[in-house]
Amino acid sequence: MSGVASTLAKKRARAAGFGTNANANKYLNQDYEALRSQCASQGQLFSDPYFPAAPESLGFNELGPNSSKTRGVQWKRPKDLSSRPQFIIGGATRTDICQGALGDCWLLAAIASLTLNEDVMARVVPNGQDFGSGYAGIFHFQFWQFGEWVDVVIDDRLPVKDGKLLFVHSEDGNEFWSALLEKAYAKVNGSYEALSGGSTTEGFEDFTGGIAEQYELRKAPANMFQIIQSALASGALLGCSIDITSAADSEAITRQKLVKGHAYSLTGAVEVNYRGGREKLVRMRNPWGQVEWTGAWSDGSSEWNSVDPSERPNANAEDGEFWMSFSEFQRQYSRIEICTLTPDAITSGNVKPWSVKNYSGMWRSGSTAGGCRNNAHTFWMNPQFVIKVNEEDDDPTDNEKGCSLVVGLIQKNRRRLRKQGEDMHTIGYAIYEFYGQTNLHLDKNFFLTHAQKARSETFINLREVCTRFKLPPGEYLVVPSTFEPNKDGDFCLRVFSEKQTETQRCDDPVEAKLIDETVSDTEVEGNFRAMFMKLAGTDMEISASELRTILNRVVSKRTDIKTDGFSLDTCRTVVNLMDDTGNGKLGLGEFATLWKKVQRYMNIYKENDLDGSGNISTTEFRGALAKAGFTLNDAIYQLLVARFADPSLTIDFDDFVGCLMRLELMFRVFQRMDPHKTGFLELDFQNVGLPHVFISYTY
Repeated sequence: MSGVASTLAKKRARAAGFGTNANANKYLNQDYEALRSQCASQGQLFSDPYFPAAPESLGFNELGPNSSKTRGVQWKRPKDLSSRPQFIIGGATRTDICQGALGDCWLLAAIASLTLNEDVMARVVPNGQDFGSGYAGIFHFQFWQFGEWVDVVIDDRLPVKDGKLLFVHSEDGNEFWSALLEKAYAKVNGSYEALSGGSTTEGFEDFTGGIAEQYELRKAPANMFQIIQSALASGALLGCSIDITSAADSEAITRQKLVKGHAYSLTGAVEVNYRGGREKLVRMRNPWGQVEWTGAWSDGSSEWNSVDPSERPNANAEDGEFWMSFSEFQRQYSRIEICTLTPDAITSGNVKPWSVKNYSGMWRSGSTAGGCRNNAHTFWMNPQFVIKVNEEDDDPTDNEKGCSLVVGLIQKNRRRLRKQGEDMHTIGYAIYEFYGQTNLHLDKNFFLTHAQKARSETFINLREVCTRFKLPPGEYLVVPSTFEPNKDGDFCLRVFSEKQTETQRCDDPVEAKLIDETVSDTEVEGNFRAMFMKLAGTDMEISASELRTILNRVVSKRTDIKTDGFSLDTCRTVVNLMDDTGNGKLGLGEFATLWKKVQRYMNIYKENDLDGSGNISTTEFRGALAKAGFTLNDAIYQLLVARFADPSLTIDFDDFVGCLMRLELMFRVFQRMDPHKTGFLELDFQNVGLPHVFISYTY
């Protein structure tokens, strides 16, 4: 399916309710129930062809084929590892998750927090899965992926080395839900190795569909403890980490047994009476399942002796979970991440959910990847979105009036591209006050004359940039971008707000103002008529191949225009547009009309060649299209650049003419078949010799 058709299909599916957690899209079109029934009827255990028990599923570099870490790895099912395997024993708990030989502690910290909320857990780990009578070697999990939920099917063959699970495992050797969940997430991201390194916020969001904020604890707000308590009470997921100062610090263990550069879950926050005062405490968990804080308030420390037994939590087991004072937490840890849930994930009537808007977009080199504001001449080319906020917050906790927004920008599928040597782009966004037509893509002049009102906290090479704002009621333009121009990527822009907002893409309508340049045979001047008679030959008509010779002879004499020559394909398109008789050739009037068009296109081309290079850049191309009478949206502009621009992101004159001719042909046909200007066509293929076939088309 083409890119445009795929995009339209996804929009229609979302409108029909597909992609929600209750009606998740089937990842790679694999239907769990159908596959399970098929395996059961055939008496076979499921083997997943899309994520095979093979080296490529493990990784591509450190976990690549023949690497030392994967040498001797076998793939075994839980029934090969345990005489009594269980999917979940006594409910999913934080102690079910112990890290293996993979640097995905960020993911395991997110999974640990997931177990604290049964409703959220059930969205990711569907009920009714076990190793009982219906067992067929197949399991499934659901993840949020950039605006939609997907249902991911896996077989239960797990990588094993020296008789033990290579990656995540449970403390109880008979329990396998966490290992299978990790495998499903590895499948979505291309391999196990693709999960190495990351931020807990990424896991939080993919398990909830929520949006994650990050606070630097050195400059956290004064009410940070209350923010943590409120977040835990509302079912939010929390994670934290300690910065490293060098590569040698990575996962280095401090004197008091905290691990640097390692992702922890924050699972509790309480106040207890302690020596005549109130002490704020937070509960942490190391996903390793061991290595715990040994300072004040650690397991079995003397501080607990001064706390009434009724207030004492269980704080003795060596399970990776421990308590520490909040003040010590702020000193020891560098940052905390909080994932706020979407309305559909909140079942409690005591929680007031925020409104959520979600949009997908693309950055494409030469068309919609303009880079950040430093690139003044291309920044305007980026996709643009308008947010309208009309109502202020009900009860501002900081006594500041305004409209609270959390704007998150996610770059899609970058982990999957690691195998090709790609990684995260550096991304961010700028916000402008805006009052105007929301159906127009703002040009360079707007951004040269308007300062930004707000921006993402930083441009950074993480999957998501997320910042909280409080803005006065009004209209705002959000421009997401990569830091450098001409970086290809797909993104998802989300706006969480306390009150309802109106959010829409700011894009040009698809229109064409076509000029009637028709020249009749009788209007042709004598000199031109004589030239035509010389060029056309005895049949007095010009074919596509003859037109190619004529045009190339003319442009080869020009030193102010660069071209590698008109192709036969382009000349055929030109003839098809100009040929009114249908014989595939141009007569006198038709050729005169064409010559008039080519002269006009040449003037437009030279006018938009601002640097006098002899060709136009893709940045200049959009302005040239407008001069020619075409207003196009981002999606069509991306396609035109991909089709007609060369690798240096310039467009030669012959390609420019070919592009304009094709556009004019498309619009003329469309307008002729849509006399009432509905924007829709219903085509009967009888018109082209294919009876009884119909197609609906819209732009």
